Amino acid sequence: MSLPAQPHPRSSPRLWHTRTSTNTEVAAIARQIPRSRFAAFALITLSSTALAADTFIARDHVGDGTFTTGIEGPATGPDGALYVVNLGKDGTIGRVDETGKATLFLTLPEGSIGNGIRFGSDGTMYIADYPRHNILRVAPGSTSVSVFAHLAGAHQPNDIALAADGTLYASDPNWAKADDGQLWRIDRDGSVHLLETGMGTTNGIEVSPDGQRLYVNESVQRNVWVYDRAADGSISNKRLLIRFDDHGMDGMRCDADGNLYIARYDAGVIAVVAPDGKLLREVPLKGRKPSNLTFGGSDGRQVFVTLQDRGAVETFQADRPGREYGLKASAKP
Repeated sequence: MSLPAQPHPRSSPRLWHTRTSTNTEVAAIARQIPRSRFAAFALITLSSTALAADTFIARDHVGDGTFTTGIEGPATGPDGALYVVNLGKDGTIGRVDETGKATLFLTLPEGSIGNGIRFGSDGTMYIADYPRHNILRVAPGSTSVSVFAHLAGAHQPNDIALAADGTLYASDPNWAKADDGQLWRIDRDGSVHLLETGMGTTNGIEVSPDGQRLYVNESVQRNVWVYDRAADGSISNKRLLIRFDDHGMDGMRCDADGNLYIARYDAGVIAVVAPDGKLLREVPLKGRKPSNLTFGGSDGRQVFVTLQDRGAVETFQADRPGREYGLKASAKP
């Protein structure tokens, strides 16, 4: 669920580039190694240069207006396809193949509208249903929807994150009251635990690759918080990771190295933040209102971004796979 537009000017994206070998450097190395080995070296160098040139450049994957302005929840399924909420109308989930063709996957029960989606290692789909305050479940190979957990006392479960051990976390903003955000944990048996109240406008949420950290952002307040996460799923030691000076935030996901990719709503960029809170880069997008993102593709390095102002999906190649890539790979037959 994305925040209202903020009246701030668009910030200039900071682009960081990977340094590649110059022709002079390659020639110097060539004089020091045999000809046969140099051919292999040159091929590797050229491939690396091409790879660097292709990363972090956004392009369209699904065109304008395919999804509603409530487009959200991108998640890569065990079949490699992309699943996104609100295809054509609210209350639906679309399936997008590798060519960008979107088809209807399922329609949610009457009165339900999805937001965040995640897939478990067994291929189970979990969906945050914000009007009915539920976490929905769809079994692998099925389009039948059931209630996995009900969050009594929730405002509207928004985005969800799934730890490798099967624990779910859900953000729960109150868009009408800035200091009433909540944070939930849903265990593997469907039991529900309210972890924190009185937060800002809780939105994006993610678990670190080692499972020892939980990240939560507050859209309106522009804070990203980090907690220590214990083996039983409990959290402690809340501290500020980074705060942005303008625009807003929405969904976020980690890569395999623990870098956090954050949708900067109204800024038109994906911010990449290191585990120590350092801003590494900003990836410019065509749309201004990114609502969420996920990793996918054959090597886990393709990032898919949902754009609320376009009803579209943009994509770019990252230099590392997403942290859930191993989970998706293990779920394949």
